[in-house]
Amino acid sequence: MKDKIMSRWSTYEPFYIELADKKIVDIVITNHAHSRWTTRVEGEQTKLEDICKYLWDKLKSGKIAPYYRKEEEVYVIDDDLLMVVQFTEVENETDLTGKPLHRMIVITFLGFMSKTMELRDLRTYYSWLRHSRRMTLMKNNRKKR
Repeated sequence: MKDKIMSRWSTYEPFYIELADKKIVDIVITNHAHSRWTTRVEGEQTKLEDICKYLWDKLKSGKIAPYYRKEEEVYVIDDDLLMVVQFTEVENETDLTGKPLHRMIVITFLGFMSKTMELRDLRTYYSWLRHSRRMTLMKNNRKKR
């Protein structure tokens, strides 16, 4: 996505977009995120380039925000779609002031908050999942004895 030529003569887009305190130059989508996009976001097969373009456009327009204030793993797009991301520094690349540039790796898409009520409070949802899994494991362990 770097150095894409704009419509005006001799001008270029900035080659990074800021999200929180990160300067993003590249977006990587994992296979898991691609399969989750197909099952939870769009019902049809979508190319990786189209998903990256969608995310890049949302980054440019400022429509991606952190889900929690202090954490930098879960982000919300258009106040509805949740995604889990990880940031890595791009080696041997810095901005003009010498600060590192980052690659945004999309781990998974969790889904729409408007469709899945549990996604509105992730901490409660994941603690419930952990508890229910632990209870299932304990129950299965009792049966084996």
